[in-house]
Amino acid sequence: MSEDENIKAGTHHLNARTLKLEDYKSVRELTKEIYPDMGEWKKKEYEFLIKSFPEGQIGIEDNGKIVAAAFAIIIDFSKWGDKHTYEQITDNYKFSTHDPDGDTLYGVEMFVSSDYRGLRLGRRLYDMRKEICYNLNLRAIMAGGRLPGYCEYKDQMRPQAYVQKVKSKELYDPILTFQLSNGFHVRRILKNYLKDDVSSCGYASLLEWNNVYYDDEEGERKIFDSTISKVRVGTIQWQMRELDNVDQLLDQIEYFVDAVSDYGSDVVLFPEFFNGALMRPYNDLSTSEAIRKLADITETVRKKMVDLALAYNINIIGGSLPEYKDGELRNVAYLCRRDGTWDQQYKLHATPFERENWGMKEGNEIKVFDTDFGKVGILICYDVEFPELPRLMAEQGMQILFVPYWTDTKNAYQRVRYCAQARAIESECYVVLSGSTGNLPSVENMDIQYSQSAVLTPSDFMFPHDCIAAEATPNTEMILFADLDMKSLVELHEEGAVRNMKDRRTDIYQLKLK
Repeated sequence: MSEDENIKAGTHHLNARTLKLEDYKSVRELTKEIYPDMGEWKKKEYEFLIKSFPEGQIGIEDNGKIVAAAFAIIIDFSKWGDKHTYEQITDNYKFSTHDPDGDTLYGVEMFVSSDYRGLRLGRRLYDMRKEICYNLNLRAIMAGGRLPGYCEYKDQMRPQAYVQKVKSKELYDPILTFQLSNGFHVRRILKNYLKDDVSSCGYASLLEWNNVYYDDEEGERKIFDSTISKVRVGTIQWQMRELDNVDQLLDQIEYFVDAVSDYGSDVVLFPEFFNGALMRPYNDLSTSEAIRKLADITETVRKKMVDLALAYNINIIGGSLPEYKDGELRNVAYLCRRDGTWDQQYKLHATPFERENWGMKEGNEIKVFDTDFGKVGILICYDVEFPELPRLMAEQGMQILFVPYWTDTKNAYQRVRYCAQARAIESECYVVLSGSTGNLPSVENMDIQYSQSAVLTPSDFMFPHDCIAAEATPNTEMILFADLDMKSLVELHEEGAVRNMKDRRTDIYQLKLK
């Protein structure tokens, strides 16, 4: 089966990118939907922004259609200060105020299709703007934020008091609440910012987000570079607990996805067979029949994780689940990308227990997956104890290896842990481990768990001295976070004290796929 055939797509396929001239029709339709009473964006205005500042005009498409967009210009803030209107800052929508040598990114528009609310597309656009700010070495992002909830309270309080109540969570404003949640602060209140903005009574908040990495002594503007250099991973040490139905499992999954997403993680990893508690109703069956019954809910769980990846703007590696298809039982890990696509990696080495007690079959394909934070591989538990697999993945550019596992005793865990550490060193990659803990006395063959989830690194000067980026407390449910520096991997490959990948004697031995 080809790689293309292995890429599965759900209802959505989101792609965040810079806008192009040919996107105008799609953008125009979007603005007509969002602002039916305020007119549409003129083609001349759109073309001017694309040509004068292409990297500042960004959008999110779904299957080729623009469903969210944001426009921006660069200004010299000292020339404008705190008091201005939208017409002034945009030169009456001509945008000739754009100054490539300015120090501030000014957001002139952002909109999301009403059909795509709840997928956090606005947050994605703001994150893209922040990347622009970092890479162009701009001092800040500023924008005039409408206050569409204010007119309801205009007879009760001044706009300053309204903003304060929104900040203290006493009131909700659909625009200001969102902007504050994305790290912006209110610099001042603007009067008559948009003269036709009836719902805001003409008021707006001047919002500011400061670039903490801004270097005011840097001579040249940086070239825009969208390459991610830091990846935040979250791994779940999952507490096994009795569950009555699949809905309880899905609620628990969403709880962890929500929590990890709130900390700005790029990806979250769940353990192997983390849904094992749902085997309890089948204790009267043989173990091989029970695991096949458990496989009945796998498709439901996968679909939920695809939806959560979109809704919470985070890539999800769904541990592993049993799959019973065409009369064969396999152990499968799903990669659910935040753009709506998904893929899968089968376990390649069934353990003696899985073969003899469950009749588990093995997968036959080693994959390396492209994601928006780098190239990754997934090996399920026992697979990481075979050094050939990560080496083959590393030769295809793998940067992070994810290992969901299920181990019952400490010595079983140690096999996984020490082999994973060796893989990080010899294949010059990060390794992320996720396991389950606790006891399930009412579930046959899955009654005890031992786990100490961890994020492991290679061993060299640019990494922690003990090769551990983060480590969980043994046998305690918790979320583990780690920020991984992808540039350190590049440095290791080229300038490490030793260079395992480069120094292999391929003249006397080789490793290749059949």
